[in-house]
Amino acid sequence: MGAIIYCLGYKALKAISELDDQLIRTIDSLIIAKDKSIVNDYSDAIEKVAIEKNIRYKFRSTDDSKSSASYHIAIGWRWLINVGENEKLIVIHDSLLPKYRGFNPLVTALLNGDKEIGVTALFGTESYDTGDIIYQSSITVNYPIKINEAITLVSNLYSELLAKILVKISDDQDLGATSQIEELASYSLWRDEEDYAIDWQNDATYIKRLVDSVGYPYKGAYCFHENEKIRIEEVTLINDVKIENRQAGKLIFKENLKPIIVCGKGLLRIDSAKYENGNEVEFNTFRIRLK
Repeated sequence: MGAIIYCLGYKALKAISELDDQLIRTIDSLIIAKDKSIVNDYSDAIEKVAIEKNIRYKFRSTDDSKSSASYHIAIGWRWLINVGENEKLIVIHDSLLPKYRGFNPLVTALLNGDKEIGVTALFGTESYDTGDIIYQSSITVNYPIKINEAITLVSNLYSELLAKILVKISDDQDLGATSQIEELASYSLWRDEEDYAIDWQNDATYIKRLVDSVGYPYKGAYCFHENEKIRIEEVTLINDVKIENRQAGKLIFKENLKPIIVCGKGLLRIDSAKYENGNEVEFNTFRIRLK
């Protein structure tokens, strides 16, 4: 028996950190990944927990699947895992499957303004996120909410589901599972830097959700100011006014030296913006057009 746990990000850190000594003994080892696409991948913190809890570990390599463990559990993992014929793969995924199969489901849920977010533990299959569901857990959210707050909320659910799974593995119990309802399935595509770009033609409410949904630990939503890329960190919705020649991206007012920008619908005040080098952006002129 025993389980190898594939760890990436805060959700994995939280889930491993909260296991008691009895459940720790169920773990064969950890495989820890690094991810340069985010500001903090928590790999160093996961390694520290592994050392403190005396868990065998290694960092991701090409031979991660070579083991004698009966279960492989993926938390926040973004790579394929090949398991043996008599081994089982369990994936913990941040959506209430079958909704949002695929990539960045939590970001997609926040961008869509979902009132409920959640986590699913399922058996891995060749087609991603289509396997039978072992456990699900959900929580309601109120907007505005930032991605790091949402990650904290779902991380608690990860901890809950991982503990339940390891208890059954430890007791050699059947995990059981339920088939997904295919008619309810939807998918969430992968994201890269282009998806962080702000389109000021969008509704101000949507742009705020974008800013909040791809902020820390991601790199953040961006636009261009005077041909320089800037990251928009904090925005506030402002009541719209009638604009006869509406042009999205232009400054219309200033409030305490902070620019208020015209959107396709609505207005947004930029409360914090930084250049790529980390310096704060100062909007000193009135004729500002963000692109």
